[in-house]
Amino acid sequence: MAVRSALILQLTSLTLTILLLAVSGEFFKPFNVSYDHRALIIDGKRRMLISAGVHYPRATPEMWPNIIEKSKEGGADVIQSYVFWNGHEPTKGQYNFDGRYDLVKFIRLVGSRGLYLHLRIGPYVCAEWNFGGFPLWLRDVPGIEFRTDNAPFKEEMERFVKKIVDLLRFEKLFSWQGGPVIMLQVENEYGNIESSFGKRGQKYIKWAAEMALGLGAGVPWVMCQQKDAPTTIINSCNGYYCDGFQPNSPSKPIFWTENWDGWFTSWGERTPHRPVEDLAFSVARFFQRKGSFQNYYMYFGGTNFGRTAGGPFYITSYDYDSPIDEYGLLREPKWGHLKDLHTALKLCEPALVSADSPQYIKLGSKQEAHVYHMNSRTDELERLEHGSLRSCSAFLANIDERNAASVKFNGRTYNLPPWSVSILPDCQNVVFNTAKVTAQTSINLLEFYAPTPFSSNISLKLHSMRQNELSTSFSSWMTVKEPVGIWSDKSFTVKGILEHLNVTKDSSDYLWYFTRIHVSSDDISFWKESNVSPTVTIDSVRDVFRVLVNGKIAGSAIGQWVKIVQPVQFVEGYNDLLLLSETVGLQNSGAFIEKDGAGIRGRIKLTGLKNGDIDLSESLWTYQVGLKGEFLKFYSLEENEKADWTDLSVDAVPSPFTWYKAYFSSPDGTDPVAINLGSMGKGQAWVNGHHIGRYWTVVAPKDGCPKKCDYRGAYNSGKCATNCGRPTQSWYHVPRSWLKESSNLLVLFEETGGNPLEIVVKLYSTGVICGQVSESNYPPLRKLSADYTSDGEILSSGTNPEMFLHCDDGHVISSIEFASYGTPQGSCKEFSRGHCHSTNSLSVVSEACLGKNSCTVEVSNSAFGGDPCRSIVKTLAVEARCSSTSGTRLSA
Repeated sequence: MAVRSALILQLTSLTLTILLLAVSGEFFKPFNVSYDHRALIIDGKRRMLISAGVHYPRATPEMWPNIIEKSKEGGADVIQSYVFWNGHEPTKGQYNFDGRYDLVKFIRLVGSRGLYLHLRIGPYVCAEWNFGGFPLWLRDVPGIEFRTDNAPFKEEMERFVKKIVDLLRFEKLFSWQGGPVIMLQVENEYGNIESSFGKRGQKYIKWAAEMALGLGAGVPWVMCQQKDAPTTIINSCNGYYCDGFQPNSPSKPIFWTENWDGWFTSWGERTPHRPVEDLAFSVARFFQRKGSFQNYYMYFGGTNFGRTAGGPFYITSYDYDSPIDEYGLLREPKWGHLKDLHTALKLCEPALVSADSPQYIKLGSKQEAHVYHMNSRTDELERLEHGSLRSCSAFLANIDERNAASVKFNGRTYNLPPWSVSILPDCQNVVFNTAKVTAQTSINLLEFYAPTPFSSNISLKLHSMRQNELSTSFSSWMTVKEPVGIWSDKSFTVKGILEHLNVTKDSSDYLWYFTRIHVSSDDISFWKESNVSPTVTIDSVRDVFRVLVNGKIAGSAIGQWVKIVQPVQFVEGYNDLLLLSETVGLQNSGAFIEKDGAGIRGRIKLTGLKNGDIDLSESLWTYQVGLKGEFLKFYSLEENEKADWTDLSVDAVPSPFTWYKAYFSSPDGTDPVAINLGSMGKGQAWVNGHHIGRYWTVVAPKDGCPKKCDYRGAYNSGKCATNCGRPTQSWYHVPRSWLKESSNLLVLFEETGGNPLEIVVKLYSTGVICGQVSESNYPPLRKLSADYTSDGEILSSGTNPEMFLHCDDGHVISSIEFASYGTPQGSCKEFSRGHCHSTNSLSVVSEACLGKNSCTVEVSNSAFGGDPCRSIVKTLAVEARCSSTSGTRLSA
């Protein structure tokens, strides 16, 4: 009892200490950060650092602690994030550091978990974020030119960068103040566009470096993709592979600020997927070849809530195929395999930081070794600190894209799969190979729940969509039409065509152009006799553009600066010609984005008239910004009842430019919530006034997705694409913190026509987990990290490979669907027994795993009561189901 009381007292004291540190802003003992040619130097010691990219506005503050904790558990030392100028200063001089933009809170949470922070201030961020992170008001500053030697731009840029640095200093968030911020970034991938600006670009980048250093942040600054970065700034690499990167000075370390572990997705396109074997290969090769700081872009991707998605045409999800998925769940095997990789790299860190450069050994035509030897000074420190000695660490690489190789190293033979790296922390024993995945595979399911109607006039209907699939449908949807065209007294009329963003200031995606055309009886007769139609021709438009005549859609165009040639039908007399310009994310990359604009470029003509063409470019046009429902806030809890809602009948015909609303109850438990809008067309959605983003049910091409993804060889975003022939995005994340227990208001604005009666709300969780581990696999790395020694005996001779299975928090393994120790065939959800099978397989796995959140099963003959087939390497394959410990659900 005394021991237990002492332990509770210690834990209470620790919790109190953490809280006091969080209040004071000091999470570490103050330390300095510098660097040499080899690595970042933290508190006097070189470090090999794994960084996890997490963008704070792409999650809610309630999600941040879980994401940060899972990043740390996955082996991250650092969290990296951009700073989003247009989120923090949407109106010049008016700052926002609340909610998802509470930067200080985010940094404090990072520090409270003992992690460092790399903050990329930019302030240009790209990031597939609207307008690259620039606030739209910036383009209206007189005389401004973005990202070049331009005084107005430099003045605004310096003001914002200084604002952020001063904020960090005031809140005591820099390392030398006891905070987690160890590094900053100014500009972003400027080298990709610098040539567009000539000498002015060179002057600008030199100014940006001097400006940043002059702010006195007291930590190193980075410029990524910047070959001509000044000597006082670290230049770093972005890309799928950076093992061949060299900084522009021998005095700088090799940093990788963006390892693209997936890719972003555009509406109407396939979903990119990067196999973890290749991703791990890229990371291992980077550290093998003298790299010292590597960041996953992204480790958690998140969601482009509201209208924050850039583009044009980037979808609302920013999942990025990252190790932590959009909803905050672990993506397996990516997360687990990388965790093992990080553990192996940490075992090598003493040798990696000790050696200034590795010994290179050619092992074959496409095979090589890099060996890091510890110097005598570091050897002594290591002996004193750890009580053991690892004289060297080695990486053995096979860069052959097709063939495995057998190589000799240090008198031993090693078998290397194609396109792989083996890691030997003691230069003898392999603890990890990038191509050998033992982490579980997780399959996430969307599970049906039956929400409780909040009032008698809302009923829930269950109907079979197809075999074994259930869906929810609300009969009490309500609707109100959005006026087509001019609806407010704030509209205005001018001569000529105005650029879209100059009018809207990006306050809305939508801009109406209205003019009136008079058609004579002679024109009508001419069209009938000639069998022709009048045509509206526009030189160039973007992103989505619609032509309406007398309130009806005549046609639409989708694309980036495409020409419109649209036949129209007029009646005799006056005709209303309406043009609707829609943005789908503002340009976020490239040079001169402030000049890119939106809406219409060039001339508008009406052709096919009896008396010749009419140039409408100089006509009187009336402009209307946005939607009536948008500006009257039909989507808000406070204002939605002021609209003239009417009941939507079950047989109503889908119609464009329509608002819909309904209520639903929050599902039980803590699992993430998703809503399926696949029955809708194109529009925007809100839950309880929170803008969950744009939706658009456009289908990806049917071809281009391989049946099997081959990890071998250089990756590109189209190599292992998925989701062919399906809508690019149907499911949308609704954060738990945005929901109430009941009476949750869902509001949609539908542009093209859809059926809200088929909208489904489901819970999202890991439903199926699979493992496949062989006798020949390496011992578990989670034990190695604690028990590793360097005398040639990594673990005791009795240590065998293990299978580790885990469900989400709040879930347990509820059933074992398949288990076979022997020679099982197939892959997850398609396992079958081979000719060799232990009859104890199911009972052993069930005893170890059923009813538990996680379990470990030893992969050995002794664990399964004997050898089921001698002289054959056995494998354990398991498929299990996870179920929530709270509530009852039906899988769909």
